[in-house]
Amino acid sequence: MPLDETMTETFKEALHQRALLADGAVGTEIYRRGVFINRCFDELSLSQPDLIRSIHEDYQAAGADIITTNTYGAQELRLGQYGLAEKQESIVRAGVRLAREAAGPECFVAGSMGPLPHLIKPSGPISAATARENYRQQAELMLDEGVDVFVLETFRQLGMLEEAVGAVRAVSSDIPIIASFAFKPVRHYFVGPTPEEVSAAVATWDVDVLGTNCVNGPQPMLEIVERMQVSTGIPVCAMPNAGQPEQVDGRTLFLASPEYMAEYARRFVQAGVRIVGGCCGTTPEMTREMRSFLESVEPKRRRIEVKPVAPRQAGIMDEQPLPMRSRWGSRIGNEFAISVELDAPRGLDASRCVEGAQLLADHGVQAINIADGPRATARMSALALAMQVESAVDIDVIVHYCCRDRNLLGMQMDLLGAHSLGIRNVLCVTGDPPKMGNYPDATGVFDLDSVQLVRAVRNLNCGIDFGGDPMGEQTQFVIGCGCNPAYEPLEHEVEKFRRKLEAGAEFVFSQPLYEPAILERFLEAIRPFPHIPFFVGILPLASSKNAEFLHNEVPGMSVPKPIRARLAKAAGRDAQRREGIAIAADTLRHARSLEGISGAYIFPPFGRYSAVLDVINLVENAEVRAEI
Repeated sequence: MPLDETMTETFKEALHQRALLADGAVGTEIYRRGVFINRCFDELSLSQPDLIRSIHEDYQAAGADIITTNTYGAQELRLGQYGLAEKQESIVRAGVRLAREAAGPECFVAGSMGPLPHLIKPSGPISAATARENYRQQAELMLDEGVDVFVLETFRQLGMLEEAVGAVRAVSSDIPIIASFAFKPVRHYFVGPTPEEVSAAVATWDVDVLGTNCVNGPQPMLEIVERMQVSTGIPVCAMPNAGQPEQVDGRTLFLASPEYMAEYARRFVQAGVRIVGGCCGTTPEMTREMRSFLESVEPKRRRIEVKPVAPRQAGIMDEQPLPMRSRWGSRIGNEFAISVELDAPRGLDASRCVEGAQLLADHGVQAINIADGPRATARMSALALAMQVESAVDIDVIVHYCCRDRNLLGMQMDLLGAHSLGIRNVLCVTGDPPKMGNYPDATGVFDLDSVQLVRAVRNLNCGIDFGGDPMGEQTQFVIGCGCNPAYEPLEHEVEKFRRKLEAGAEFVFSQPLYEPAILERFLEAIRPFPHIPFFVGILPLASSKNAEFLHNEVPGMSVPKPIRARLAKAAGRDAQRREGIAIAADTLRHARSLEGISGAYIFPPFGRYSAVLDVINLVENAEVRAEI
């Protein structure tokens, strides 16, 4: 099918006349509708055309102006990983035709091209010529089928994006191109080029729209596009994820609400963005809500399953009593204890963490806990930091250990080594998926989940290794687990907590909570279970913006609307910070009053340990005044 020149011009006209609404995710929507991630999603245009057509039709019905083809990975190199390179032409043509059928006369069809499976030289093994030829082949096929615009999306390497742009321009000098980069911000810097650097580079290429998609949710992406707009006169597009992904019952889900995504769609347009849409986790329901919100701005024209580890009867040893295993084991359940989370450094210098632990110990905090690559970020090993803290500070140390980064063999070796070095307190967690972090293409192992890990560590305490064989010796770990009392449906979280107890968990840290009723509801639900020391998670909120980000974009976090409104009413950042401290103090004070609560697990906001002490002091001073 030849390119319709009038449609090409219409897209360019529409781009300058009004904000355009692109559709949302195709890949995660395929996954949401029951296709597992080990399939080649691009090939589904051949084997399950009705599924792909229905996704496009749902986005069209929701009000999208742009329908994106299911051809993101349809390059010869990427298809070759599935043994499908010889089917490239039929896969690409089918992907465009299905989008065109669903789009009808009112929507534009965007031909999607994503990054190749490896970086180009010198950062990777692929030559620039190979990259350009892969994209040229794909672009020719899509152009022949009649796409209205090309969207080059989720690129993380500028050189590869440049080759893709060059390949499209080699087959057409005037078809519109949307060049979209996936930024990875980490605190106050970027892993890879900054928005300003990308804008400066792309401005020298012949593209019609500069954009960003994937990796980020709406809030951080708004800041990115504002920086891009300052650096370029090219129209800008934004296609954020639906917050950050979360593992729920073995499935990767995005839990931001349609209303939240829609509100940010309006903010994007008000900030001058010309195309707004969605990436991973967005759905037709979100697109429909986004269309509704955009009407107020400008009217529209038209795991692999792993069997539980079960010890053999021979060689089982009796576990040591909890108080004999560590000071933390003797402390929990006998006094109200507080543990504060330390963030391991991103580099080599752990002095600030050690100093923070000393500050906390000097003010009576009983324990610190060290997260294991939280939010899938690459940091100093939690075990290494734990050894440094233990050697310098008289404070109990709890090490988080997650299932994401090591296989079964590596986990057993780590834990035996940690025990030999004196580590005794372990919190067993599944771990955030790699896609959330600064190495999104890293492999998530997940040989075990948190329940199986608890069981396996208990086996070590009984002298049985992960394979079920006697070791002749036994570890003396104090075994912790996590829980999320705000999770819905509640019965699922209660059942998972029950399985962790049966596996051998001996204390539990909850996700941060802000609503007493949620905590009390969960405690009532688990009342029939055997009791273990329960530590309430507390995270002082730094600002209204921080509260919105945590609620919508951090897995497992829920900040109730009344709490977010309370922060929003405070005038200015300092006032909001004080309000956040007061809210956290209210939670700690309430936790102290509840039967069955053994302590608190406090997260220092942005690594500010002083905020933790502010919370503790506020509660203790109030108790002193009450006694007087």
